[in-house]
Amino acid sequence: MFTIILYVLAIGLLLLSFLKDKKKTKMALVKAWKSFENILPQFLSILIIIGIMLAVLSPNTISKLIGQQSGWVGMIIAAIVGSITLIPGFVAFPLAAALLKSGAGFMQIAVFISTLMMVGIVTIPLEIKYFGKKAAILRNSLAFIFSFVVAIVIGVVLG
Repeated sequence: MFTIILYVLAIGLLLLSFLKDKKKTKMALVKAWKSFENILPQFLSILIIIGIMLAVLSPNTISKLIGQQSGWVGMIIAAIVGSITLIPGFVAFPLAAALLKSGAGFMQIAVFISTLMMVGIVTIPLEIKYFGKKAAILRNSLAFIFSFVVAIVIGVVLG
């Protein structure tokens, strides 16, 4: 129901924008389409990887690796994978939902998402270039630690 309300609201506001200024609305839609075209290849490749991963890893395997019973080991596995993976947020959250449905634990998914968004092992060379080695390592280390704090809070709240 919430999704339907959002779609109706978006269409209504688009029509209002079109009535107010047709030229700007058309220009905005063209820019939006170009952005969509740029994101689409990455989005499709990530969806394919996620689909293959969920097909290969059974819910039982996912539960063993990053399930609630996996404890700290599962959290460390999730944190390492999150730290080295470069996935945009709009794909990460549906992936997290799919992993939860397949048996992953809340704390493990919380640390995975937190490290995915805040820790950048793949991007650290670029970060070092612009911010310096000390700042980049400090920021990533603190983000890694904070991800566990977030996971523990999520575990207490949802556990």
